[in-house]
Amino acid sequence: MLLIVVAAVSCKDRAAEKRIAELESRLSAMESNKNPSAGAVSAVPAAPAQTPPAQETKPEGPLPVATFEKVEHDFGTVREGQKVTYTYKFKNTGEVPLIIQNASPSCGCTVPDWSKEPIAVGGTGFVKAEFDSQGKPGIQNKTITVTANTWPKTTTLRFKAMVTPKPDGANGPVK
Repeated sequence: MLLIVVAAVSCKDRAAEKRIAELESRLSAMESNKNPSAGAVSAVPAAPAQTPPAQETKPEGPLPVATFEKVEHDFGTVREGQKVTYTYKFKNTGEVPLIIQNASPSCGCTVPDWSKEPIAVGGTGFVKAEFDSQGKPGIQNKTITVTANTWPKTTTLRFKAMVTPKPDGANGPVK
């Protein structure tokens, strides 16, 4: 009985993740159609929340600008259980030091790391994503929301992967 309940819940989770992945892919496609650009990509605001908070105003005075080399990465095909990493690099093209306060993943399967020290004007920094594909077969689209003292305050980094499932083990090892 417990196995049936666990199986039902995991199917719902997979269906929800699949739906989220489809929506993120559509959003990414719409964003690239609106603003096609070659070369460096500046900070991209995160998707709005369901109920928007009170609108914040742009701070007065000089601000840092995180100019990322790229905000999307494709890991390609990975085996389920494999851990893969990618480092998003950026340059502070603003007028004051840049400070990353946080980097929040969209899923517990992703562990971010980032430059903890202030990045001087003209300096470079990083946001690293480590994705654990264990229990995540199929197409995966994940995000990391970077919060910094930039305007807008958040930048969304995206990655995708096609995770090939582990063999089910029904046939057992070949003897």
